[in-house]
Amino acid sequence: MIVSDRMTKNPVTISPEDTLVSAQEKMRAGGFRQIPVLDKERLVGIITDRDIRRHGRHNIVARVQSVMTEGVISITPEIPIEEAARILLEHKIGGLPVVENEQLVGIISTTDILRAFVDLLASTRGNASPSGI
Repeated sequence: MIVSDRMTKNPVTISPEDTLVSAQEKMRAGGFRQIPVLDKERLVGIITDRDIRRHGRHNIVARVQSVMTEGVISITPEIPIEEAARILLEHKIGGLPVVENEQLVGIISTTDILRAFVDLLASTRGNASPSGI
Protein backbone atom coordinates (compact mmCIF):
# COMPACT_ATOMS: atom_id res chain seq x y z
CA MET A 1 0.00 0.00 0.00
CA ILE A 2 1.35 3.43 -0.90
CA VAL A 3 0.61 6.93 0.38
CA SER A 4 -1.52 7.90 -2.63
CA ASP A 5 -3.94 5.10 -1.71
CA ARG A 6 -4.73 6.67 1.67
CA MET A 7 -3.88 10.37 1.52
CA THR A 8 -6.44 13.15 1.47
CA LYS A 9 -6.23 14.56 -2.03
CA ASN A 10 -6.37 18.31 -2.68
CA PRO A 11 -6.26 19.28 0.99
CA VAL A 12 -7.49 22.57 2.38
CA THR A 13 -4.61 25.05 2.42
CA ILE A 14 -3.93 28.49 3.80
CA SER A 15 -1.71 31.42 2.87
CA PRO A 16 1.08 32.77 5.09
CA GLU A 17 -0.76 36.12 5.06
CA ASP A 18 -4.01 34.68 6.45
CA THR A 19 -4.83 35.14 10.13
CA LEU A 20 -4.63 32.55 12.88
CA VAL A 21 -8.39 32.95 13.33
CA SER A 22 -8.89 31.98 9.67
CA ALA A 23 -6.66 28.94 10.12
CA GLN A 24 -8.56 27.92 13.26
CA GLU A 25 -11.90 28.27 11.48
CA LYS A 26 -10.72 26.13 8.56
CA MET A 27 -9.47 23.43 10.94
CA ARG A 28 -12.70 23.44 12.91
CA ALA A 29 -14.87 23.33 9.76
CA GLY A 30 -12.84 20.49 8.23
CA GLY A 31 -12.26 18.53 11.41
CA PHE A 32 -8.49 18.38 11.05
CA ARG A 33 -5.50 19.48 13.11
CA GLN A 34 -3.06 20.81 10.53
CA ILE A 35 -3.12 22.81 7.31
CA PRO A 36 -0.38 23.08 4.69
CA VAL A 37 0.69 26.66 4.04
CA LEU A 38 1.07 27.61 0.38
CA ASP A 39 2.60 30.75 -1.08
CA LYS A 40 1.88 31.02 -4.80
CA GLU A 41 1.20 27.26 -5.07
CA ARG A 42 4.51 26.44 -3.29
CA LEU A 43 4.54 24.59 0.04
CA VAL A 44 6.24 26.90 2.54
CA GLY A 45 5.10 25.46 5.85
CA ILE A 46 2.43 23.85 7.95
CA ILE A 47 0.33 25.20 10.81
CA THR A 48 -1.23 23.03 13.50
CA ASP A 49 -3.90 23.49 16.10
CA ARG A 50 -1.11 23.34 18.68
CA ASP A 51 0.68 26.28 16.99
CA ILE A 52 -2.52 28.31 17.20
CA ARG A 53 -3.12 27.44 20.87
CA ARG A 54 0.48 28.32 21.72
CA HIS A 55 0.31 31.73 20.06
CA GLY A 56 -3.11 32.96 21.07
CA ARG A 57 -6.01 31.64 19.04
CA HIS A 58 -7.97 34.80 19.76
CA ASN A 59 -5.32 37.10 18.32
CA ILE A 60 -7.20 38.26 15.23
CA VAL A 61 -4.29 40.17 13.73
CA ALA A 62 -1.56 37.51 14.02
CA ARG A 63 -0.61 35.99 10.66
CA VAL A 64 -0.04 32.33 9.86
CA GLN A 65 3.54 33.08 8.79
CA SER A 66 4.39 34.21 12.33
CA VAL A 67 3.70 30.79 13.86
CA MET A 68 3.86 28.20 11.05
CA THR A 69 6.56 25.56 10.91
CA GLU A 70 8.85 26.18 7.97
CA GLY A 71 11.07 23.57 6.34
CA VAL A 72 8.21 21.13 6.64
CA ILE A 73 8.87 17.44 6.13
CA SER A 74 7.03 16.19 3.06
CA ILE A 75 6.80 12.93 1.12
CA THR A 76 5.83 11.77 -2.35
CA PRO A 77 2.69 9.80 -3.25
CA GLU A 78 4.55 6.58 -4.14
CA ILE A 79 6.18 6.16 -0.72
CA PRO A 80 5.03 2.99 1.10
CA ILE A 81 2.52 3.81 3.83
CA GLU A 82 4.71 2.12 6.45
CA GLU A 83 7.52 4.58 5.60
CA ALA A 84 5.09 7.48 6.11
CA ALA A 85 4.11 5.98 9.47
CA ARG A 86 7.79 5.67 10.45
CA ILE A 87 8.41 9.35 9.59
CA LEU A 88 5.36 10.47 11.59
CA LEU A 89 6.54 8.45 14.60
CA GLU A 90 10.19 9.47 14.32
CA HIS A 91 9.40 13.18 14.14
CA LYS A 92 6.39 13.04 16.48
CA ILE A 93 4.14 14.85 14.02
CA GLY A 94 0.53 14.30 13.03
CA GLY A 95 0.59 14.82 9.28
CA LEU A 96 2.78 14.90 6.19
CA PRO A 97 2.14 17.02 3.12
CA VAL A 98 2.38 14.95 -0.06
CA VAL A 99 4.25 16.68 -2.88
CA GLU A 100 4.69 15.65 -6.50
CA ASN A 101 6.60 17.72 -9.08
CA GLU A 102 6.87 20.51 -6.49
CA GLN A 103 3.05 20.69 -6.18
CA LEU A 104 1.04 19.80 -3.10
CA VAL A 105 -1.20 16.88 -4.08
CA GLY A 106 -2.35 15.65 -0.69
CA ILE A 107 -1.74 15.16 3.01
CA ILE A 108 -1.55 11.97 5.04
CA SER A 109 -2.21 11.97 8.76
CA THR A 110 -1.90 9.50 11.58
CA THR A 111 -5.67 9.06 11.33
CA ASP A 112 -5.37 8.04 7.65
CA ILE A 113 -2.71 5.48 8.55
CA LEU A 114 -4.76 4.11 11.45
CA ARG A 115 -7.73 3.70 9.10
CA ALA A 116 -5.52 1.77 6.68
CA PHE A 117 -4.34 -0.44 9.54
CA VAL A 118 -7.91 -1.15 10.67
CA ASP A 119 -8.97 -1.95 7.09
CA LEU A 120 -5.98 -4.25 6.62
CA LEU A 121 -6.71 -6.15 9.84
CA ALA A 122 -10.38 -6.44 8.93
CA SER A 123 -9.54 -7.78 5.47
CA THR A 124 -7.13 -10.39 6.84
CA ARG A 125 -9.88 -11.64 9.14
CA GLY A 126 -12.44 -11.69 6.34
CA ASN A 127 -14.46 -8.88 7.90
CA ALA A 128 -15.79 -5.86 6.13
CA SER A 129 -14.23 -2.50 7.03
CA PRO A 130 -15.93 -0.93 10.03
CA SER A 131 -18.26 1.80 8.86
CA GLY A 132 -18.24 5.27 10.30
CA ILE A 133 -14.55 5.33 11.14
